Amino acid sequence: MSKDQIREILINYRTIAVVGLSKEPKKESHKVSAYMKRHGYRIIPVNPFADEVLGEKSYKSLLDMPPEIQKTIEIVDIFRRPEDVPPIVEQAIKLKEMFGVPFVVWMQVGIVNEAAAEVARKAGLVVVMDKCLMVEHSRL
Repeated sequence: MSKDQIREILINYRTIAVVGLSKEPKKESHKVSAYMKRHGYRIIPVNPFADEVLGEKSYKSLLDMPPEIQKTIEIVDIFRRPEDVPPIVEQAIKLKEMFGVPFVVWMQVGIVNEAAAEVARKAGLVVVMDKCLMVEHSRL
């Protein structure tokens, strides 16, 4: 993924479902999401153990959201272990089949799952792996 491609993603897509968004301010998922929210992105938390994060209603999964929320998601940002990625990608693909979105599956720093990435690409999703949204945004 080139810097120009990442730049295009961050300029064109503004609604991010963050899978694994922690309520704990010290956790990276919380810091990154708070930063993105401060920079005008809409953050939709996905955490089955939280009712609300960053002042936004949290959902148990991508498929647990109401359709009016699902159809707005442009990026699925994943803060989960690599072995937890495949079911999240399957949910993103299901949403893409239903609504034509999301466009991007983004796996944060340290998260690489080549098999899930290949499945996502075959379904027409752009995949970013092992990169931090906040770090990439701060380079713009």
